[in-house]
Amino acid sequence: MKVIYQHLPPVEIAGRKLVGNVLFGLLILLSAVVGSAAGLLLVYSTDLPQVEQLEHYRPSSVTELYDVQGRVIGTFALQRRVIASYDDYPQVLRDALVSIEDKDFYRHSGINLWRIVGAAYRDIESGGKVQGASTLTMQLARNLFLSPDRSFYRKVQEALLAIQIERRFTKPQIFTLYANQIFLGHGAYGYEAASEYYFGKPAKQLKLEEAALLAGLPKAPQYYSPINHPDRAIKRRNLVINSMLEDGKVTAAQAAEAKAKPILLNLQKDPNTLAPYYVEEIRRYLEAKYGSDQVHEGGLRVYTSLDMDLQKAARQALLEGLAAYERRHGWHGKLANVAALGQKVDKYDDPDWDDDPEVNGYVHALVTEVSANAAQIRLGSRTATLAPSDAGWTKRKLPNILTVGDIVYVKVLALEPGGKAHVSLEQDSGAEGSIVAIDNATGEIRAMVGGRDFNLSKFNRATQSLRQVGSSFKPYVYTAVIDQGGSPDETILDAPVTFQTASGSYSPHNYDQKFEGTITLRRALAQSRNIPALKLADRVGIRTVIDYAHRFGVTANLPPYLPVALGSAEITLLEQASAFSVFPNDGVRIAPRYITKVTDYEGRVMEEDFPDIKDVVSARTARIMTSMLREVVLHGTAVAAAKMPFPLAGKTGTTNDFTDAWFIGFSPTLTCGVWLGYDEKKSLGERESGGHAALPIWMQFMNVALAGKDPGEFQPPPPAPPTSIAQKVDTPDVAPGDGETH
Repeated sequence: MKVIYQHLPPVEIAGRKLVGNVLFGLLILLSAVVGSAAGLLLVYSTDLPQVEQLEHYRPSSVTELYDVQGRVIGTFALQRRVIASYDDYPQVLRDALVSIEDKDFYRHSGINLWRIVGAAYRDIESGGKVQGASTLTMQLARNLFLSPDRSFYRKVQEALLAIQIERRFTKPQIFTLYANQIFLGHGAYGYEAASEYYFGKPAKQLKLEEAALLAGLPKAPQYYSPINHPDRAIKRRNLVINSMLEDGKVTAAQAAEAKAKPILLNLQKDPNTLAPYYVEEIRRYLEAKYGSDQVHEGGLRVYTSLDMDLQKAARQALLEGLAAYERRHGWHGKLANVAALGQKVDKYDDPDWDDDPEVNGYVHALVTEVSANAAQIRLGSRTATLAPSDAGWTKRKLPNILTVGDIVYVKVLALEPGGKAHVSLEQDSGAEGSIVAIDNATGEIRAMVGGRDFNLSKFNRATQSLRQVGSSFKPYVYTAVIDQGGSPDETILDAPVTFQTASGSYSPHNYDQKFEGTITLRRALAQSRNIPALKLADRVGIRTVIDYAHRFGVTANLPPYLPVALGSAEITLLEQASAFSVFPNDGVRIAPRYITKVTDYEGRVMEEDFPDIKDVVSARTARIMTSMLREVVLHGTAVAAAKMPFPLAGKTGTTNDFTDAWFIGFSPTLTCGVWLGYDEKKSLGERESGGHAALPIWMQFMNVALAGKDPGEFQPPPPAPPTSIAQKVDTPDVAPGDGETH
């Protein structure tokens, strides 16, 4: 086509040619830009995650353990997260988050071009990398699919993913995904978990100032931590409130009122600290059965047999009992010092300080200053002053026993304003203990304490420690006798005796080095006489006694030596306590249980544990033995418990050189076992018998456990049959060994 300009002036013709050339150039440039953009989009979209995955996406969530009343006693998680729905997040939280993070969230399609251009301009001007300007959707895309690096490449991918997410999901769905995914500091992921951690309540109950504080955390959770940096947290919170005011989400009066309020946190302690030994037993079981990933990321719901109230009572009773033992034996000293550990006093941090101390709790503290009449100590964020009266039991002056940098053991008597505490000086010489309580009717473990301090030792002395059980083994001897026709009113001679065995002569003695002559079997057990127990074991045969112990649930290897009848055998506390529950159960053994049910994240039952029930002895035998063990409490070695207003029975146990102290006892509804000793099997000290060291702990626990409840009644035993096993004599099949002294 030919254009004719013959009627136009030369200047106008030149101008039109110039405009045409410019337009043509712009078209070429636009084509190049579009082509380049398309090429870049193709390149950057290569290997992008499939957004379709989000339709089935479920973030890793917390596996929770519940006690018998539905209270959380423990959690397993790589990320502390509680999944919530859109409606679980209150409007005030939604408004706060949108106002500070993405004002146009409900209007844009995944990206905000103006914010991107502005942020890019600022970054180019400052010479930095592309950052900022991310919408909530872009942040979600980055958290779910991309790396956190701040590069142009990642930013483009983030935008592309955000657009895809917006095309497939509604705004409430996107908000919910984001609110469940985002990290908010101190191990909390998602606003529901953060609300529970920081304020001790669900997100639905958040107030304006609380919602604003949480909404300000995504920018820099550690920097704005209300725990570590409350001043920064307040400034950030108020900035969020101002943004809400600008957006018309709150009134000026509401904003002013909220900004004037201080940060009031109600930090939730790690629930695993209540029953750490018990929770650890469950963790090992679950991981062995379901795998670590499922346990720590799958959001299982584990319904346990523990009773939180009984667990607290058991822990307190054990700690009080250990403290009483320590005070009986005076101050030993030998305190660890941070300087000797190569640390500085002002930098020291103790594992006990992870949580704020509790009143009546026992924790380790650091001595920071010592004067003639006082010592200043630090326990986490709190401080305390030790006066001479707080260490009076040591019968020593504070400057003579404490130096700066010493790590001391204290009991928290009161928590006072201003970060102060009132404490008493205690001692941790290394003595340990454990306690187990079992529901007789179900076999469910209601309480378990495996040691003094889980932070110092993960070894569970209730389930892993094999210790000589002392005279608490004797009930198996008497059970064998009664079950084979014996009577508690039969008599036996408590007098010196020598047993001839394949290994030579064995001449045992009684705990008090005395002999009572002819006594009934009932009295022999109540007073824990050694000679009668050995004679009876010899008559029925030690192998028969061992067979009865195994019937009761004892799995330990018991050598067929006569001293086993006195408790030289090593058994765990859990097995011994479970075995004793047979007596109030009319001879029926119900295997101890930790878990009643496990469900998956969707609520489907993965396992349900039903009682494992076996007949051990006849109801007649069990009732007679219960009446005999009741005599131990009423008139025997556990007579201190006779004053308790409940029907109780049990047996003390003490080993040679007082290395182990036991009491295993029961009511008609609950069986509890207590053990005290040192891990290295050294002596607890002269006269530290089961009745002196272990029984008071058992009594303190049972007084709490049975208070206000119907304890039930023991069923009376039937009349004794006319025949007796007391006349039966068996050939000894034994060898000597270390016996029990009580």
